[in-house]
Amino acid sequence: MSKYHIAQLNIATLLAPIDSPQLSDFVANLDRINALADEAPGFVWRLQTEDGDATSIDYFGSDKIVNLSLWDSIEALHKYVYRSAHVEIMRRKKEWFDKMGEAYMVLWWVPADHIPSIEEAAQKLNILREHGPTTEAFTFKKPFPVSAGRPA
Repeated sequence: MSKYHIAQLNIATLLAPIDSPQLSDFVANLDRINALADEAPGFVWRLQTEDGDATSIDYFGSDKIVNLSLWDSIEALHKYVYRSAHVEIMRRKKEWFDKMGEAYMVLWWVPADHIPSIEEAAQKLNILREHGPTTEAFTFKKPFPVSAGRPA
């Protein structure tokens, strides 16, 4: 078992309120897609409220939704995001989410016994936005191995 996990933050700007008819299909699929993640090989943890999702967490603003999770490897996360039923939802993102003008997804390494806070995740996103991919905050397109980004 690895001593490190890959953390990921993904935010999206809603085109309408979460309880609107425009987002009803997205909301209707949340439980299914979250369960798919929970059961995916390599899944460790995800941020959620008592409702089982994170749609009511408005740290980035009331018009944004957030996904924060931990995985045992970049490969496991990549497989879930791009090679599972999750892809069906990603294909429809233009129906529900506004195009972001800056980075909205970030990856970073954390010790296996650490659960990142939303504040930590926001700091990592800001590092990526300010400096581009580094060992401290990176993307699928420019990943860094755990040895390069090992937390102190």
